[in-house]
Amino acid sequence: METFHFTVDEQQINQRIDKLLADWLQSLSRARIKDLIKENRVTVNDKLVKASYKCQLHDEIEIQIPEPEPIDIKPEQIHLDILYEDTDIIVVNKPRGMVVHPAPGHDSGTLVNGLLAHCQDLSGINGAIRPGIVHRIDKDTSGLIMVAKHDQAHESLAQQLKNKTVVRKYNAIVHGQVEHSRGTVNAPIGRDERDRKKMTVTEKGREAMTHFKVIERFSKYSFIECQLVTGRTHQIRVHMKYIGHPVAGDPKYGPKKTLPIEGQALHAKTLSFVHPTTGEQLMFSVPLPNDIVSLLEDLRT
Repeated sequence: METFHFTVDEQQINQRIDKLLADWLQSLSRARIKDLIKENRVTVNDKLVKASYKCQLHDEIEIQIPEPEPIDIKPEQIHLDILYEDTDIIVVNKPRGMVVHPAPGHDSGTLVNGLLAHCQDLSGINGAIRPGIVHRIDKDTSGLIMVAKHDQAHESLAQQLKNKTVVRKYNAIVHGQVEHSRGTVNAPIGRDERDRKKMTVTEKGREAMTHFKVIERFSKYSFIECQLVTGRTHQIRVHMKYIGHPVAGDPKYGPKKTLPIEGQALHAKTLSFVHPTTGEQLMFSVPLPNDIVSLLEDLRT
């Protein structure tokens, strides 16, 4: 079992403890932290608290992260497009339509199922259901994702994400002609109170920033590149909708009348980070998937 200690400073007063711990421990999801609080693994000044507890100055917070449970997810022989692998990390080019880790309704055919058949040495920080998973991309987003083979590598990569030093660039086809050649969307993202399955721009949300630039314009669409500064759930999809240019094919945030593609036309093209052991700067890039290439060819003609 790992134990972490934190002390609340002036900038963190009155923040919810589950949110604060999620900011501190980027490798743990907020849902995972709430579970640990319910399991009485979080104390403030040696006392148990609820997830809604508002932190006070000089509070001493302790969180215990248990050893990962035995994994009961079944390994599956799934073809994985692995760009890079060593004893510490794996970089995978995930196809559109593949779920990253098991969830209700998706207990097989996920990236994690395939990874468990490929190798047994995956980090356990995020629990039994998400071994090795440091960050995610949506089911219907294609492209690059990094995986940690052990906890030390996981912590290093998670810290780089927290420090905003990981470079993540995406290509997307969006509705409308984006007026500015480049720009930045800086708008906080949180859960949509009217639809808990969706995210939205809200003052109650967490910091979220996306840089974008236009690569090509068409009569009713634009082909753009987006670079994540933060990594909130559905960030690019929410931010592009917010500025009036939702991602084409997006069933959750875009219009019904759209381009013929299964899922959003969004592709994680470039990924760059520091190797957790060697300190070498690694950079990976993958070409657009065939369905987005075909859409661009159709738009040009």
